[in-house]
Amino acid sequence: MMPMPADANGNGDIFGGWIMAQVDIAGAVLPARIAKGRITTVAVNQFIFKQAVSVSDLLSFYATVERIGNTSVTVHVEVYAERNPADPQTVKVTEANLTYVAIDPAGRPRPIPRPGLTPAA
Repeated sequence: MMPMPADANGNGDIFGGWIMAQVDIAGAVLPARIAKGRITTVAVNQFIFKQAVSVSDLLSFYATVERIGNTSVTVHVEVYAERNPADPQTVKVTEANLTYVAIDPAGRPRPIPRPGLTPAA
């Protein structure tokens, strides 16, 4: 993902809220696969901005599962920026822990399917 000028403040730094939105999107991929359906963000447990992000930094997002509960999945997301195309540098700019909950069509929490387990009849 490459932030654009519209995503920056007057100093040319990318708004933290824009980065948070991208982290939420990237972080939701694994929980949606694990839950095999609809999920929602229930908590941002931790969010650390390590370095400013600038227009034209190329951002990469990496998510790992930290915990799978009965209805929730917690993930850790790391964000790296590739900078200076003439002499490329890659630096970690952000990391976060988020929790997502599997929900049914009515928006209520639902159990996460477990491989090898079948629901009781």
